Amino acid sequence: MKFFSIDSPVYRFMQRLWDVVKLNLLWLLFSLPIVTVGCSTIAAFSVTLKMTEDREGNIGRDFLKAFADNWKQGIPMSFISIICFLSVYYDFQLYNAMTENALPFLLIGVFAAYIFTLSLIYAFPLLARYKNTVLNCLKNSFRLGMRYFGRTLMLVFIVALEVVIILWNPTTMFVGLIMGPACIIFTISGVAMYIFRDMEKIPGTTSNDPAEFEDSDPEPDDEETNEKK
Repeated sequence: MKFFSIDSPVYRFMQRLWDVVKLNLLWLLFSLPIVTVGCSTIAAFSVTLKMTEDREGNIGRDFLKAFADNWKQGIPMSFISIICFLSVYYDFQLYNAMTENALPFLLIGVFAAYIFTLSLIYAFPLLARYKNTVLNCLKNSFRLGMRYFGRTLMLVFIVALEVVIILWNPTTMFVGLIMGPACIIFTISGVAMYIFRDMEKIPGTTSNDPAEFEDSDPEPDDEETNEKK
């Protein structure tokens, strides 16, 4: 009977899976207006960052609280993310449509995708964990992406693999609709939390001791530091 006890690995796995499904449904529901997708993404990261440390409480209550607390930053992030995605998408569409002199469009698209990915991949978890402006979180995300480039590259590969699996066939697309976005957010949270813990060991990475993420700049402007929520 231990197999079915609440302390068994199977029970804990199923409980975690159910938490991911609930979080995914909340993310989908609160992202429907499109302009709130940034708010719901920050709220989802607020929950998954706690999940990585096994200290989450009530999924619904935590999500709603984080959504309400971060809507002022979430709405600008919605527009920024959409603009970045559409810019890269239409650039590659132009590249595919060009019959000659298409190389500049390819180079611009690859460069833009590189900049946007590094600027956004940790921006949402940064906003979920720390008090800071949207602009500073975008800059700090890029800095973290460059500082932990190998780990970030691995993360991008894993997320891309998850997207490929979700889009593989109608069955995986259905499963992806139920839990795909939350799984991706949870994956990013695991790597982001490792980086945040490592970053927080360095004196001066929070407002308690104002300093920049980069060791090369010991006296940065205070406005770019993070204050832990």
